[in-house]
Amino acid sequence: MYAAAGLASVLAATYATTTATAGPPPRSPAAHRAVAPMLTDKQVADAVAELDGQIRAGMEKTGVPGVAVAVVHKDEVVYLKGFGEREVGKAGAVSPDTVFQLASLSKPIASTVVADAVGDKAIGWGTPVTRHLPDFALKDPWTTRHVTVADLMSHRSGLPDHAGDLLEDLGYDQQYILGHLRLEPLSPFRASYAYTNYGFTAAAEAVADAKDTTWEKLAEDSLYRPARMTATSSSFADYEKAANKAVTHVQNAQGDWEAKFVRDPDAQSPAGGVSSTARDMTRWLRLQLANGKLAGEQIVPAEQLQRTHLPEIVSQPPAPPTDRAGFYGLGWNVSYNDQGRLRLSHSGAFELGANTNVTMVPAEQLGIVVLTNGKPVGLADSVALNFFDTAQQGRPTQDWLPLVARIYEQEENAGRSPTDYTKPPSGAADARADDAYTGTYRNDYYGPLTVTADDGALSLHLGPRPLRFALTHYSGDTFSFETVGENAVGRTGVTFTVGDDGQASRVRVESLDTNGLGTFTRE
Repeated sequence: MYAAAGLASVLAATYATTTATAGPPPRSPAAHRAVAPMLTDKQVADAVAELDGQIRAGMEKTGVPGVAVAVVHKDEVVYLKGFGEREVGKAGAVSPDTVFQLASLSKPIASTVVADAVGDKAIGWGTPVTRHLPDFALKDPWTTRHVTVADLMSHRSGLPDHAGDLLEDLGYDQQYILGHLRLEPLSPFRASYAYTNYGFTAAAEAVADAKDTTWEKLAEDSLYRPARMTATSSSFADYEKAANKAVTHVQNAQGDWEAKFVRDPDAQSPAGGVSSTARDMTRWLRLQLANGKLAGEQIVPAEQLQRTHLPEIVSQPPAPPTDRAGFYGLGWNVSYNDQGRLRLSHSGAFELGANTNVTMVPAEQLGIVVLTNGKPVGLADSVALNFFDTAQQGRPTQDWLPLVARIYEQEENAGRSPTDYTKPPSGAADARADDAYTGTYRNDYYGPLTVTADDGALSLHLGPRPLRFALTHYSGDTFSFETVGENAVGRTGVTFTVGDDGQASRVRVESLDTNGLGTFTRE
């Protein structure tokens, strides 16, 4: 899920339209609604006519098994198609009614739900989260008392990037993860941006508490049911039991796509747990582009929905080629072009096998949603970028697919160790006897870590189940194991600190130490 936010810089830096008089960005929630459309119906129709070929070409280049795409223009569904397979090697074609996991595209859907609750005056964007989650805490007491729904939903709480995600990979549930964010180091409150699924989730859970219900039921009652999004859910169980669903796919060492993993995102349901169809998503897009109204009914209050479209914090500083900044709103990446025209977008990415994108230009009453059942390789985002380029410029302005693919690849590789643990160094020192390392070690954040020796092989055990990892010796008191889960980074180091008594007193797990929390102390 790493790159879901990182693509904001691409979208912000490349959003351009043709001719208009330059002006400042909108200053009020309703300001962008008054901006006259610049695209003609023919330009949109021409872009729609190119979609089939663009999608098929992208699928051929990447091999992604299945795709569903929808376009809404002026409250009409002007494109709605499925392509490819729900699962490789099995019968079943993708259709507009195939259910996909949305990953972080769940965030703007969640902010739609929260906008409705704020409109009901059950809670406010500026309500401190602890008013409804009294046990929620961050490392700094003052920040704990003041952090609001808007702070957490715009990723400006000071929590570090993806705080809590590694706990989910180890199998911890939502209650444990939210309860341990208090141990995470903080950056300056409301002055720093870092994308956090569990900060976002905490805000949404506070809203559900204010409405005296669960998040899953709140989403169903306030959005999915009234908008008649009949195949949409915030519960993994509903996705699992869907007969017409696209399963997740990753590429194997040979580059072939396979359905290898199951991704259960219930622990972070508001931030990444929605599943839906392209058809259902057209109803949500229509609602978004019509100020909360659908088929003549006001589903979500217009003022609060429009608030979600405004910048809350700078997410990307100005950068070439346009030197325009990117922003994050309330569940949305927010950008403006040189004429001050608003563009909203969000990507969703599961490394275990899903990639999605939504992009809208409200002034044009135009939006596209792209759902895929393969790990992020750039296809979903490039389809959206190609579409808007074609509408605005008559053709794609560049080859987006390799550019976006490189961003995802860079994000995926960012956490990998600089050490190649498959190749012990020359002159590597021998390990000590197994009993120097075996035992149980404690860590307030990650819980217990146990090292056992079975038939002459060391294993490390982590998490509530726990997960078992076979240790491979590298050199001296350093071992390695293969990481697993959504945030897997290949092989990572495990280094023991051994005292004069010949017993390890501490152990540091490299991949868990990003924020300085990865050292365990022997009991």
